[in-house]
Amino acid sequence: MNWPTIKQTWFSNVRADLLAGTVVALALIPEAIAFSIIAGVDPKVGLYASFCIAVVTAFLGGRPAMISAATGAMALLMVTLVKEHGLQYLLVATLLTGLLQIFAGMVRVGGVMRFVSRSVMTGFVNALAILIFMAQLSEFKGAGLMVYALVAAGLVIIYLLPRFTKVVPSPLVAIVVLTVVSILLKLDVRRVGDLGELPSSLPGFLWPQVPWTFETLRIVLPYSFGLAAVGLLESLMTAQIVDDLTDTPSNQNRECTGQGIANIVAGLFGGMAGCAMIGQSVINVKSGGRGRLSTLAAGVFLIVLLVSLGPWVKQIPMPALVAVMIMVSIGTFSWSSFKNLRTHPRSTSLVMLSTVLVVVGTHNLALGVGVGVLLSALFFARKVAQVIRVRSSLDAATECRTYEVAGQVFFASAGTFIAGFDFKEALAKVRIDVSHAHFWDLTSVGALDKVVLKFRREGTEVEVIGLNEASATIVDRLAIHDKPGALDRMLEH
Repeated sequence: MNWPTIKQTWFSNVRADLLAGTVVALALIPEAIAFSIIAGVDPKVGLYASFCIAVVTAFLGGRPAMISAATGAMALLMVTLVKEHGLQYLLVATLLTGLLQIFAGMVRVGGVMRFVSRSVMTGFVNALAILIFMAQLSEFKGAGLMVYALVAAGLVIIYLLPRFTKVVPSPLVAIVVLTVVSILLKLDVRRVGDLGELPSSLPGFLWPQVPWTFETLRIVLPYSFGLAAVGLLESLMTAQIVDDLTDTPSNQNRECTGQGIANIVAGLFGGMAGCAMIGQSVINVKSGGRGRLSTLAAGVFLIVLLVSLGPWVKQIPMPALVAVMIMVSIGTFSWSSFKNLRTHPRSTSLVMLSTVLVVVGTHNLALGVGVGVLLSALFFARKVAQVIRVRSSLDAATECRTYEVAGQVFFASAGTFIAGFDFKEALAKVRIDVSHAHFWDLTSVGALDKVVLKFRREGTEVEVIGLNEASATIVDRLAIHDKPGALDRMLEH
């Protein structure tokens, strides 16, 4: 990497990156603690993981300005493993997760994002925005008027301050102002320190104390596969969202490898597996973060805040962080998707809504995106299947009918392809011109076999012309209509 590239990705936006990283570091603390609690481990496991993953991905990740750390989606997958086998097995699973993600990067799994449609992306973003907002509601249960007042004050600062100045990110100002006010007035509100004990030292190297046997591998492998898949899916989709927000490209295969190395480092320093965080990534971008320095600053400031300023960090009122996360949920949600429900095709809207409902209903991002991708594929196959056309013309002098096929012949359109031929017409010869068609799979080749053999059964000579190179390859390899005895076998059935 040459100096101009390094300067562009690291030092082209220093002040804004450092300030944005500070905001993200403050927002990471309560979430990392909460995710640790979900996974059933000590808060320091999530905090150390967030520090390690953020720092490593700052250097090795494929998306500048994206924030990776301990996440709720990953924590949910760890619950059973931690409950049944303990922290040491979780660390082994984290190491194996990293290895699987590195392998995914080497085989260029990042390219699968091409198959995620815009409607799935919109549904993913909307679902995450809803989940982020819902996660804040617990802070209001049984809360007094003071909590509502502080959250409202935080939102006022966040949205009004940019109208006067953008020198300092408004979320950072909101956190500082509300912290000072709550300390001076001795307000009785929940604070960061109430969530759990914060670590007071740097993470140390921690080799998992487990028997290194096939039995251990059998236990952790299913969890590692799930963690690797969910982590990559969430990271790659978050990277695409940041691409759109910043109008800059990312290297998705590098992101896979970077996430894998980051998880290995986290596992070796007592942390849980993590991945990209859309909420913190949006905070970073909206606070002005654009380069790798913002991600590094988030990780470094996180550990500095915990080790050096722990007593002050404990005093941060939760309403201040709730206000920041509400801002994130409002800014993340695609409000135009409501208006587009009337103008977009019904299939597109159905895919988006299905993705939202599944993710929100199950809190499983991978499942929701999987449902969305599956529906997109089915709707696409249905549309393409309707495009195929079979037309014919008859040469009365030679009693030869030419069928011209245009479109894509595959499993969904094979029936339409067969229905386009009249097998009972008494003809000497049939010519099937597929110059404007493409045969994709075994089902399409089987349909061609059926058409040819049905005509031959009626005593009609059949000639297939115009196969393109790719279609000819699959037809030559899989077709049986020109194999000896093919017609006899058909007649037997």
